[in-house]
Amino acid sequence: MPGRVEGKVALVFGAGSCGPGWSNGKAAAVLYAREGAQVFAVDINEEAAAETRSLIERDGGVAATHVADVARPDDIASAVDACLARFGAIDILHNNVAMVEVGGPIEITVDNWQRLFDVNVRSMYLACKYALPDMLRRGRGAIINISSLAAIRYAGFPQASYAASKGAIISLTQNIALQYAAQGIRANCILPGLMNTPTIVKPLQAAYGGNFDDMIQRRDAQSPTGRMGDAWDIAYAAVYLASDEAKYVNGVALPVDGGLSAKFA
Repeated sequence: MPGRVEGKVALVFGAGSCGPGWSNGKAAAVLYAREGAQVFAVDINEEAAAETRSLIERDGGVAATHVADVARPDDIASAVDACLARFGAIDILHNNVAMVEVGGPIEITVDNWQRLFDVNVRSMYLACKYALPDMLRRGRGAIINISSLAAIRYAGFPQASYAASKGAIISLTQNIALQYAAQGIRANCILPGLMNTPTIVKPLQAAYGGNFDDMIQRRDAQSPTGRMGDAWDIAYAAVYLASDEAKYVNGVALPVDGGLSAKFA
């Protein structure tokens, strides 16, 4: 049923796509708009953000775009300020940006480790830091942080920095959820399992031997459903968590993984 977030403002970090097709953030931004939200779409790539806005406007929705590099704290603050200036509120904060690096402690450099944590974790902390005052002032808000099943399960190949950062997101989300629960603010995170999105193409091919088609087949086979999930699976979970249907859902780390997290081996 349409209108599940009618009249709300959704600030989506990572609302574009890094390649052809639907990324988690792009699908979430479009679905928020289809369900009645005004969307402030933030991405490091201006063209990618503009494409998302175009898709929303084609459906009759309302969107604005902003370019930001979430590794830069001032960019995050500017994005929040710009959203408030454009739409006057932030009802939904959707933190989606992440980078992946394959390797363990030996292979990953100190600089790369820090860069990944700046993008994956510090960006979410800062987005919450800057968006929360408006939510507190109005006594309501929903925060959705995108973590990963890699936070709680080994993916079959080493990605130590990525897994550690996604674990940190769960703890950050739960702390925010409990601190502000009595003030009308909820915070939850989604743990995508094996997903078929543009994000997996470049960083993960090497971990699967370098052959794209083989990677897709092997990842499909790993899923209990026989296929990977897609960006819309994450988007529908996000809209649910952002909506009043989830008014008593707080501090949750929700796997969207086809049952993979329930497998013993």
